[in-house]
Amino acid sequence: MFSTARRRCARSILPHSPQTTDYIPLFLLPAFQRPAAARGFASTSPCRSKIGSAPLSIPPGVTFKVIPPSTKGRVVRAQAMSTVQIKGPLGELSMDIPTYVKIDQDPALPGPTLSVEDATDKKQKAMWGTTRAYLQNHILGVSEGHSAILRFNGVGYRSTIEDTATTVQPEYPGQQFVNLKVGYSHPIELGIPKGMKASTPQPTRLLLEGPNKEVVMQFAAKIRMWRVPEPYKGKGIFVNGETIKLKNKRTK
Repeated sequence: MFSTARRRCARSILPHSPQTTDYIPLFLLPAFQRPAAARGFASTSPCRSKIGSAPLSIPPGVTFKVIPPSTKGRVVRAQAMSTVQIKGPLGELSMDIPTYVKIDQDPALPGPTLSVEDATDKKQKAMWGTTRAYLQNHILGVSEGHSAILRFNGVGYRSTIEDTATTVQPEYPGQQFVNLKVGYSHPIELGIPKGMKASTPQPTRLLLEGPNKEVVMQFAAKIRMWRVPEPYKGKGIFVNGETIKLKNKRTK
């Protein structure tokens, strides 16, 4: 026989058979417990990319055109990508768009809007915002241009723009060269990429300008590589607002 407390517990577990609870051993009671209620989770819409879903801002004087892939030619396994052509006062740039990125050019929208086929896919979600950022940089480049300011900090560090070079050959007609003097015994001459402009407002300042931000910053990094800023005397080539925290002098 069960005690009163145990009897109440058994009746709460088996409400439909109150007469049989007196004959069920205690070690069998856990097997007759009620199944746990299914926990309900909130269902929300998939997270959208804050950058990718923002419409592109196209200023006056800039044309934005999407060219679908050509169906002519031999059949290849990889699906052809669409091309976006952007023209402006400072030049023309083009960019290939992944096949899963769609561009909506509805006139009712404030600007072209990007979307992806599957917003839950990691790769598509990552390239959603990246593609939109590249396109916006191209639009800004052909309308206003991108620039990078290099600052030379060191005794005798300076740069000049030359029309000819003695150590490198020009890659295209009329190419100019950046001549660096940053403490080496030999001249350092770097050819300016096509479509870019370089000037020296001061002997210790170098200004790079161009429509393609990637090309401008890559050339700035190539120049900086010759004298990376060091943390003891603060000497080197600094790009834009780059700073460095100085360390104490080494003591033996």
